[in-house]
Amino acid sequence: MTVRPLLAWLGLAATALAVRSEPVEYERNGWPFVVSHHDPAARVDAWSAAGPFLFRKPAADAAGHTASGFRPFWVRLDHPQEGFRAGYVLYPLFSYSTDATTYRWSVFELVRRWGRHANASPPTTAYDRRREFEVFPFWFSRESGDPELSYRALFPIHGTVKNKLTLEHLSWTLFPFYVRNERRGVVSTWTPWPFLRVTRGAATGWAFWPFYGYVARPDGSRHDTYLWPFGFKAVKQPAADAPPGTPPRRDVGVLPFYTKSTGPNHINEDFLWPFFGYTNITAPKAYQERRYFWPLFMQGRGEGRYVNRWAPFYSHSVVKGYDKRWMPWPLVRQARWSDDDRVERTRTQFLYFLYWNEVQRAVGRPNAPAAELTHIWPILSEWDNGAGRRQWQLLSPLDVFFPRNEKIKHAWSPLLALGRYERLPSGDERTSFLWNAITWERRPAQERSEFHLGPLLGVTRQAQARRVSIGNGLFGFRRGPNDGWRMFWLDFPAKPVTTATEPR
Repeated sequence: MTVRPLLAWLGLAATALAVRSEPVEYERNGWPFVVSHHDPAARVDAWSAAGPFLFRKPAADAAGHTASGFRPFWVRLDHPQEGFRAGYVLYPLFSYSTDATTYRWSVFELVRRWGRHANASPPTTAYDRRREFEVFPFWFSRESGDPELSYRALFPIHGTVKNKLTLEHLSWTLFPFYVRNERRGVVSTWTPWPFLRVTRGAATGWAFWPFYGYVARPDGSRHDTYLWPFGFKAVKQPAADAPPGTPPRRDVGVLPFYTKSTGPNHINEDFLWPFFGYTNITAPKAYQERRYFWPLFMQGRGEGRYVNRWAPFYSHSVVKGYDKRWMPWPLVRQARWSDDDRVERTRTQFLYFLYWNEVQRAVGRPNAPAAELTHIWPILSEWDNGAGRRQWQLLSPLDVFFPRNEKIKHAWSPLLALGRYERLPSGDERTSFLWNAITWERRPAQERSEFHLGPLLGVTRQAQARRVSIGNGLFGFRRGPNDGWRMFWLDFPAKPVTTATEPR
């Protein structure tokens, strides 16, 4: 080829790139290498590469984070102003999160570290100043500058844990040979645990487990056990603010033959525990219950409480507004309840997770639009927020088990999603299959649609204009609103672009 024809060819290519006619493609689909999408209206850019593995996209949360990484090996969240906020390596193998003052990391939630950044603002309390490190269940430590909150413990050798979970003060040395537990002024010491126990402080007692033990308080409360757990006797005095003359609660039992519990306004008896028994409560809310071969057959009636169980064939209960039915157990379960008298929820399940459906409505507005979430495991998950936004995912084996775990949604769920769909309140919708190998997008307000079959074929419509491209613009055909079809060459999208916001 001589220089003159080459220059002429380059000139034609430059003209084709410079003089572009509508419609312009928002997506450049180079599947399986890179698929990118640009949304000029929402100012959103996203991309994916190597199928679902490499990606960057909006995280679809209230904080406006961006999620990116190499699934499932590394996923990170970045705040638009504050930068890096969280990262996960083969979640739940390793996770790290941070904010302006603190950081936290964990390995399988068994090795955990929590602390403050060196340049963080001064803490206001000793608890805010703390640094914790754990290798569960062997090493526990906290440093805060306050002896009441600080501790170190190496299990089972020696150590102390303070004010953690439900533990107020727990110590051990060569566990189980020595254990000391302090809670609300009651100090119990086991040497060794659980066989020999001595209790001092706000209560006194001793035990030679499992043969006999007791704990007594100065107010007359006492708890005795005989051949634990077969025999027990307990007396619990009423609280200090109880009305004068309130009788104590008394419990007695010889398992499995008989148990009885009496107290202010209630009595409970069991025969051949736990199979037969009854409960009568007169105040503050009356309730009567009868049990026959518990837990199979049971009936209860009272204020705000209803139980009718003939398991496994049928059961129905209403407890504090939570209405639940099994038909028959464990095949079909339906529950209805409300959250803070604002949202009414109805959940239906078949074999717990094979079919899972929840409908949410505003309380007192039965005709208002309802939000709905459905899982048909492991094939489909579908969500409709009742306000015009709808999503579904084809192949969804994880979401039903981790409904609120955003880390699973970012790191693992997209790897299994053969198909995804999203519809916005504006009417815009996007469908993709095989990790964006096939995509179709429609925007009714703009009279626009766009279809891509990987890099092979792209079809874009904008009002009366049309564009059909082969090889992402290597060549193709276009038609303007008042023109006929024209062929083009080397007409590539001028702006690198990306996968529209993926459904959550």
